[in-house]
This record gives sequence, structure tokens and C-alpha cells, in this order.
Amino acid sequence: MTEVPSPDLRIGDNDRESALKALGEHLSAGRLDLDEYGDRSAKVTAARTPRDLAELFADLPEPHPVFEKPAGAVEKKPDRPPRQWSDRPLPQRVAAAAVPFLWVAAIVLAFATSTWWWIAMPFVFTAAASNFWGSDWEKHRHGNHGRRDRRR
Repeated sequence: MTEVPSPDLRIGDNDRESALKALGEHLSAGRLDLDEYGDRSAKVTAARTPRDLAELFADLPEPHPVFEKPAGAVEKKPDRPPRQWSDRPLPQRVAAAAVPFLWVAAIVLAFATSTWWWIAMPFVFTAAASNFWGSDWEKHRHGNHGRRDRRR
């Protein structure tokens, strides 16, 4: 069985239908004969709590009934999937793709002209682009999706 809620909570029609479906699978697999299936089905329809259903499946392997979540149970929302590269604005994608080429160009120019300040070009470009796009430039890279890390 999936997680059994509190064994004393009342069950609903969907829980009973799930139990009847599971019993039907056990009947078709030959684990139950027709008389035993009839007896257990009658007990399923009379069951009031998850404990009543669990007793009917105690001697049977999977499948077991699947219980619904109780009303008022809070489901955890799944995290938003990471932002795709294609979701970013075109200028941001072009700027990000240009950074590796700027490094190559900076190294070639630094050796060709014997001036070291060309190496600063990728740093300046990255800082300017990061300032232009703000926190969006880095936030999805770290997986925080815009939420601040409050563990400090």
C-alpha cells in the first residue's frame, strides 16, 4: 500500500474503488479464488478506515490500494525547472557566447602587441553585461531561481 494515512481516518469511495481494483488483479493472477474474492469485496465495501482495508491485503503482495491524500493536506509544489538557454533574451545569449571568443582574442592581442591590458577586455565585458542584465545573469546558474539564500 502507499502511505497509509492515520489508520483511524475515514476512507472515501476512491479508496474503496482502488482496493476493489487491486483485489480484481489478485483474482486474475490466481491468488484469490472466486469465493474469497467475493468475501473480501464485501468487506471492502463495508470498510470505514484504512486499517480495515490493510487487514484485507495483509497476506497479499502488491498491488495494494492507493489511498487519497486527506483533504487539507498540503502538497509541496515542485521546484520550477531550470531556465532553458532558449528562454533568455537574444542579446544576453549573444553576450554570453561572445565571452569565450573575447578570451581568445584578448590572449592573441596580448601576445601580438606585447601589451597586457588586452587581458582585461573579457573581465570588463563580463562585468558590463552582468551589470546590464542584473541578477538574471547568474541566478539560474546557481539553481536558486531568484530566491535569496537565507542560511547566512
